[in-house]
Amino acid sequence: MMRIITGKAKGVRLYTLPGDAVRPTTEMAKEGIFSAIQFDLAGKTFLDLFAGSGQMGLEAISRGATSCTFVDCSEDSLKAVRKNIEKTGFSAQSRVIRSEYGEYIKAASKKGQSFDYIFCDPPYDKDLTAELIKRILRGGLLKPGGLLMVEGANDTLQEDKIPEAVMETVESIKQYKFSKCYVYFVRTKGQAE
Repeated sequence: MMRIITGKAKGVRLYTLPGDAVRPTTEMAKEGIFSAIQFDLAGKTFLDLFAGSGQMGLEAISRGATSCTFVDCSEDSLKAVRKNIEKTGFSAQSRVIRSEYGEYIKAASKKGQSFDYIFCDPPYDKDLTAELIKRILRGGLLKPGGLLMVEGANDTLQEDKIPEAVMETVESIKQYKFSKCYVYFVRTKGQAE
């Protein structure tokens, strides 16, 4: 059972797709992630990439983020996201987009869109950690001082796959282990707004 942990929608149970098609972020990982950022969310923008059920973005709004953009390429996942947005009452703060991640990053970059927080939970079998960090930072989707969080199944981020010019924009990369998953926190240089 997934639920909103705290904030305006505390305790609201969220709908998730049956079966193994979508692997939601575990309660332990979600709690750990939001414990690290909870005091900085008020008034901030959030991107939930590979949104699945939308639980991470909805948790962010519940804790004070002003808005969240939910992106997934699966219409079934986006139906779950829309159901959960309705259950939490966060329609006004939510934007739902059906897109493959690379196309979304390209389009958002062209429009000059950027976010304070970005959470990515790509399929574990694709090993997209370095690729996502590179594309998101190169595309300017993360504001200065912003935080990118990428969940994965292993602890082998190959920083050599991230171009030096991109790494120059990074203040820090930290890795956290939550049960069976790893989450990389990538903070960009600059002052958070």
